[in-house]
Amino acid sequence: MDESTGGAPYTFDDVAVVMGTYNEEAAVGTVLDDVADVTDDRAEVVLVDSSSDRTPEIAREKGATVIEQPPRGYGEAVREAVLAPDRPVVVTTDCDDTYPMEALPTFLDRINEGYDVVSGDRLYHGADAMPSFNRLGNVGFALVSSLLLGERVHDVTTGMRAYRREMLHDITWTENTGLSAELLLRPVARGYDVVEEPIEYRERAGETTLDPVDGGVAIGKSILSVCWEERFA
Repeated sequence: MDESTGGAPYTFDDVAVVMGTYNEEAAVGTVLDDVADVTDDRAEVVLVDSSSDRTPEIAREKGATVIEQPPRGYGEAVREAVLAPDRPVVVTTDCDDTYPMEALPTFLDRINEGYDVVSGDRLYHGADAMPSFNRLGNVGFALVSSLLLGERVHDVTTGMRAYRREMLHDITWTENTGLSAELLLRPVARGYDVVEEPIEYRERAGETTLDPVDGGVAIGKSILSVCWEERFA
């Protein structure tokens, strides 16, 4: 809850939905329409974009704030995106229409219950729309992370989470491809109140730009590095 308003619960006027985007013109309009519909067009939307297609143009037409930067990778874009808004609740999502924006009210409710991070758990319902190789890798990432942290986590690479803004600014984020894992693992390791909320995961619109093998190796290295720093360094 917002202490500056005497403990009144946060509303969508207090929410920023952010994402890093790269050539997502096939889905960006749908995602932004879904955010507007679910939040009654009250949430701020911020994109950090490195596209060569019409993604930033479409986003601006939909009323989003677009921060353009040269292509520097997933983590660089998302880190910029989560630190940019002034609103006290920051929600991350991907811009490929895989995540259910209809879950935003539940995420906000969980923040109002006192959680610092609400993390969308795609694997809870099976994530059938996810390629089998990716799904198996994500199960493995969760098991390794749980073992290293000493606390059970279920989906460490999900792109849909809600965070309290002050927590995002209290932690120094260091990873690039593995930033999605870092954004969960460091708060868990530091004792923040974290909850994983089951969500449905849909087949993506448009082509993926992440190689599953190279990306998986980079994420695995990030998990090992972050968990080691938090537990033993």
